[in-house]
Amino acid sequence: MAKQENQDDQEYRARATALRLLARREHSRMELSLKLRQRKVPGDIIESVLDEYEGEGWLDDNRFADIYARQRMDLGYGPLRILGELQQRGVHSSPDCLEEMTDEDWNQKAIGLREKRFGLADLSEDWNEKVRQARFLNRRGFSASQVECALEARSP
Repeated sequence: MAKQENQDDQEYRARATALRLLARREHSRMELSLKLRQRKVPGDIIESVLDEYEGEGWLDDNRFADIYARQRMDLGYGPLRILGELQQRGVHSSPDCLEEMTDEDWNQKAIGLREKRFGLADLSEDWNEKVRQARFLNRRGFSASQVECALEARSP
């Protein structure tokens, strides 16, 4: 009898913890699983709780990916970085908001980020500054063609 009570207690604790974490922000299934494992919840209980929450619609990797990608785009990150971060969080599909963006949209985001951070000065004579800005945009997750487009942009 004590073993059954312990099992029920762990399941209750897992449900409560998962629900509390989801109330704060969206999580991917992998993130939530890792957080429950850190709290020493047995793997079979984690899987059953997460399956139930997915069935209820409380846990959804696609919704998480869309919200996460939009937030990162608003912070000035490029598609390569966003997709990489999503993969680290266990989401291996590209959210709709990224699919809707065209190359021109990403070019404009890269230009806007460069303008905000460095201005749009002519870099044809300053190789070191051009490399510095290119590295910054590259670290932010923009592709080589997007970085090149941003570096060629000039103030009107």
